Amino acid sequence: MSIPRIPLPAQVVVSVLTSREEFLPIIRPRLRERMGVIEEEIGPIDFPFTSYYDKELGTGIRRWIWSFGELIDRAELAGLKLLTNALEQAHLEDGKRKFNLDPGLLTLSSFVLATGKENAHRIYLGSGIFADLTLIFRGGSYRPLEWTYPDYAGSEMTEILKRLREAYKCKLRQMGLLCHP
Repeated sequence: MSIPRIPLPAQVVVSVLTSREEFLPIIRPRLRERMGVIEEEIGPIDFPFTSYYDKELGTGIRRWIWSFGELIDRAELAGLKLLTNALEQAHLEDGKRKFNLDPGLLTLSSFVLATGKENAHRIYLGSGIFADLTLIFRGGSYRPLEWTYPDYAGSEMTEILKRLREAYKCKLRQMGLLCHP
């Protein structure tokens, strides 16, 4: 018989895609209200993986990765996605988004993104939001799965997440939640 246990809290990581950097100062304070201070900001990073977002976000899209200071209960992932969806909707121009926000949870074993799109590998969380197991941590690195988007599967992203994982692990130790190396 399995015994239910609350897992360790997770590190919130948000990916911001936009071609218009002037939106960053608008988005940051709204996310900080819910997620706390941005502990690390990485970017801009070129985004050459797809033209899927060009019609909506414009060309010249770049990515920023924001890692937030407060660890959260993993059950909050759906609420984070609802918040980021509301932010995107609040700043539509002519019915088009000006930025794309992808909240995710980084843990010692995985990186999970939130999405509103159903698929066989995604677990329903409630309120129209699914958890997408994007990367697993094995052999000292985050590893993509067959469905992992190319931008998350690449070495640049997995190295960024690996570095953020080390900071997360230190934080867990400081909180007395992790005893082993």
